[in-house]
Amino acid sequence: MPVTVLLVDDEPLVRAGLRAVLDSQPDIEVVGEAADGAAVIPLVRRLRPDVVAMDVRMPLLDGIEATRAVLKSIDDPPKILVVTTFENDEYVYRALRAGADGFLLKRARPSEIVHAVRLVAEGETLLFPAAVRALAAEYGNRAARSTLERAALTEREESVLRLMARGLTNAEIAGELFVGTETVKSHVSAVLAKLGARDRTQAVIMAYESGFVSPA
Repeated sequence: MPVTVLLVDDEPLVRAGLRAVLDSQPDIEVVGEAADGAAVIPLVRRLRPDVVAMDVRMPLLDGIEATRAVLKSIDDPPKILVVTTFENDEYVYRALRAGADGFLLKRARPSEIVHAVRLVAEGETLLFPAAVRALAAEYGNRAARSTLERAALTEREESVLRLMARGLTNAEIAGELFVGTETVKSHVSAVLAKLGARDRTQAVIMAYESGFVSPA
């Protein structure tokens, strides 16, 4: 089955460009479009996309609030890929913190757009750049530090979290630690459970905010 995608952007040319790139792939299908975040909930309920590629800045309901609404209102919600113009946009960081799964620049090359959708759909890695990681570190907070301390991660789980923060997939982490992929999946699940994180992105943001890892 192809990865199904809903495009949400107030610029028709951006939607047309993304559709042309994604629909050219045999394993990806664009199933719908919207011009504002306010239209996302009914479309997600009707179309059940695997991924929502969503502009972070829109006139009525921006990508941050739309992300929160999807995660709050939809059972088994789709992956959310934030699409923006500037990589150091604070809106991107806030959207990721609200629960978005990845990040994509509007000026990205077609191959990068396709790669981003596939990665987010698989849910095994992260898509946000050094600039956003620096923002997460800048917004470090005591709550994140307390959560990391209470989690009492094992030494191996700490290693896995550091490698997750570098954006490595489960297979790449397994190669770094010389263990099996299933073992890595178990460690990742343990890290998420101990941190109370919904997914890898939330766990890594917490790691940067707490100072557990550095963006350098």
